[in-house]
Amino acid sequence: MVVPTGIGCEIGGFAGDALPSARCLAAASGCLITHPNVMNGAALYWRDPRIHYVEGYALDRFAAGDLRLRPVRRQRIGLLLDAGIEADLRQRHLQVADGCRATLGLEIGPVVTSDVSLGVTLEQGESGASWGTMQRPDALLRAGEQLKAAGATAIAVVARFPEDSDATALEAYRHGSGVDALAGAEAVISHLLVRHLQLPCAHAPALGALPLDPDLDPRAAGEELGHTFLACVLVGLAQAPSLVAASGSVHAGDLAAEQLGAMVVPDGALGGEAVLACLERRVPVIAVHNPGVLSVTAEALALGEHVLKASSYAEAAGLLMALREGIAPQALTRPLPGLRELS
Repeated sequence: MVVPTGIGCEIGGFAGDALPSARCLAAASGCLITHPNVMNGAALYWRDPRIHYVEGYALDRFAAGDLRLRPVRRQRIGLLLDAGIEADLRQRHLQVADGCRATLGLEIGPVVTSDVSLGVTLEQGESGASWGTMQRPDALLRAGEQLKAAGATAIAVVARFPEDSDATALEAYRHGSGVDALAGAEAVISHLLVRHLQLPCAHAPALGALPLDPDLDPRAAGEELGHTFLACVLVGLAQAPSLVAASGSVHAGDLAAEQLGAMVVPDGALGGEAVLACLERRVPVIAVHNPGVLSVTAEALALGEHVLKASSYAEAAGLLMALREGIAPQALTRPLPGLRELS
């Protein structure tokens, strides 16, 4: 299941609001691979042994057949903090990590602070999708290397993000009609670390608290419950599968691209690498009606009958059940076209 980051999807464009849909798909499929944007709800999270938490770059590489996923009982989560985080805000994040150790039993540590501020900036493309840059990616990679050398098997990153200067866009997001301005930059950070270290990684932005808003959209409410967004990242990484080169030795229980039964993605976001890899492998792709700022549809890509359409994630779950049972999805709809005879 993929809901691309920073494109303003009605489901999955906010604070973990695609989680109910992910749980539904996990129940229908028996095994769901998805990414932090779907699962992260700031202070809210949900553990399900059927759901595998895989960063977006690693998910693309898995779908392309370059990586296998190896389920584990526990990851040792290294915590990477941006040197640009103020002392009080830094302490809040350390307290969240300690709380997760004491209350949830997670293995967290060591902690490394980057040698200089990472210098994150926020941008927005012509399409309306969010993205961002980092002035010192070298500092991010050095800190990540330190954590890996010290025995971390997964990495949670907390970078200081600029306070959103576009008050209109922030208000629209909090009221349920905008694009998450932070999400695109978050993806840049986690993609870079996973590519460099080949470890599970996920990111939580460090931000100041926002003023109370009595008209908040429920989909954005998860971000208002605490001082940080770190808790869901730590829970997700705690049992995230390890990343193994496809050319390496195979262990019982490894997940490989050859085992993929289907992919579920918003119907306007079919241009991603994982989607194209699945289409090339003839893995069924289910395009769900889930509007965002992109319009990369089956029609735009001339994919036609290669993509199954679903009006909701509930309908997508029904299609997954049909595929699991070997039922042709076309047999579930009417009219049912007649057979074609080749001349």
